[in-house]
Amino acid sequence: MNLKNDLILRAARGEKTERTPVWLMRQAGRILPEYRKVREQAGGFKKMVKTPALAAEVTLQPVDILGVDAAIIFSDILVIPEAMGLNYEVIESRGPWFEKTIQSKKDIDALKIAEGNDLQYVIDAISLTKKELNGRVPLIGFAGAPWTLFSYMIEGRGSKTFSNAKKFLYTEPALAHQLLEKIALSTINYLNAQIEAGADLVQIFDSWAGILSPEQYREFSLKYISMICNAIQENGKKEIENGKTLTSTPVIVFAKGAFFARKELGKLNCEVIGLDWNMEITESRKLIGNNKTLQGNMDPCLLYSDDETIVRETEKMLREFGPQRHIANLGHGLYPDIQKEKVKLFIDTVKNFRHGS
Repeated sequence: MNLKNDLILRAARGEKTERTPVWLMRQAGRILPEYRKVREQAGGFKKMVKTPALAAEVTLQPVDILGVDAAIIFSDILVIPEAMGLNYEVIESRGPWFEKTIQSKKDIDALKIAEGNDLQYVIDAISLTKKELNGRVPLIGFAGAPWTLFSYMIEGRGSKTFSNAKKFLYTEPALAHQLLEKIALSTINYLNAQIEAGADLVQIFDSWAGILSPEQYREFSLKYISMICNAIQENGKKEIENGKTLTSTPVIVFAKGAFFARKELGKLNCEVIGLDWNMEITESRKLIGNNKTLQGNMDPCLLYSDDETIVRETEKMLREFGPQRHIANLGHGLYPDIQKEKVKLFIDTVKNFRHGS
């Protein structure tokens, strides 16, 4: 199906675009009253994730209401640990919680490598969303990076320090690699299944990249992100050879806080690198290189400002990134108490801006 708006795909591939495309992390979420209504009716976050019709409904909301240039499938990064055999719950106002955590080799051995059909509800949600989108905008699929998933599987919940997860890297490095490899292989199967179902591009979220030292990040995170990127590109080549697709699916890597690894991120076999708001734009371009598209990187807290400040700072960001090889986004996800009107203003400012005007 030909897309009516393929700006994000062209920007990701380094092709010329008439304007900068824009989407937002956590765009399908609590800033939208329409989302809150669906969540209330569903009786909880996880019920929405596991019900394809509801996941598709809230995936479409930001396209209809905010006018973003891409939809991102409504799901959760922790569906992979669950598919591997580690159940999680989402506790209201406290976040994710695992009753059982990974503590030993026996625990790791008990985990399975997830296949795409172990997450059929996500695959069905993608198929349904693609049908409903009817080519209006691209659909983004996603997964958590192995290190970020590892952190939750060891800790059992969110943490300010993830000290138990980091302790595991120091005290059980061989077991850490065994677990990370299992997660990476599961993620490859999952992302390839998302692409097969119709995802037009995919993003890998490494939310806890910034808590590792540069050396640990290279060994315990970057290595596995690279493994995933290579496998997706390899699968894309096979698809093209078999005549299924004309171009491979672009991959976005977003490693929050990994300012120390920008040069290495630039060498990954992916098309787009996401920047958080601590990553200076000109310096990042220099470190990452000109053959990657950059995504980001406005501080979400800007959207608490007055309208004039939002417009001024957004235009400043766009000028600094330049007219090509940029996908506008925030440097992290939207916060639940940001007003919908402020989010819409940010999106409209990006869409109305023309370089050189």
